[in-house]
Amino acid sequence: MVVRPDGTPCAPNEPGELVHRGALVALGYWNDPAKTAERFKPAPGQDPALPLTEMAVWSGDTVRMDEEGYLYFIGRNDDMIKVSGYRVSPLEVEEVVHATGLVSEAVAFGVPHPQLGQAIVLLAVPKEAGLGTPALLKECQRRLPAWMVPAHIAVEDGVLPRNPNGKIDRKLLRQPFITLFEQVGK
Repeated sequence: MVVRPDGTPCAPNEPGELVHRGALVALGYWNDPAKTAERFKPAPGQDPALPLTEMAVWSGDTVRMDEEGYLYFIGRNDDMIKVSGYRVSPLEVEEVVHATGLVSEAVAFGVPHPQLGQAIVLLAVPKEAGLGTPALLKECQRRLPAWMVPAHIAVEDGVLPRNPNGKIDRKLLRQPFITLFEQVGK
């Protein structure tokens, strides 16, 4: 199911949280009652007359379902960036940057910003030496809506660090940039 925060079903193509249920859904997070309580909640749309409450996993993934029932992943709720009231999936920004053909790797994340709520930071590894921030910024401005254009772009050498799952370590890379916009507007 794709549901709104109140558990009601989303309309076709409306982003919402992926909730799944069934016999093969895990029973909880091993030895982690807090995580279990956060993710395992009553399934939406149950008949209140039923004697047992069916549990479902509220995944934390934002998806949309088209008219035919196909699901499209948008991003993780905990990774979403909120810029001036707009919800931005870092994956959307990264896909656009990859589509330029200028980078081999890219990662986007949000950092606190006093006026915007959050600002988008983009780190990218160029395919060829000599790619500068201005060229990448120009491509972002050309391909993205203004509210999705990164407020800060850094071109990195080498390979971006990975977490134990082999994914780019967004949280580690975000740390040095958390206070980047602290002085803006002061």
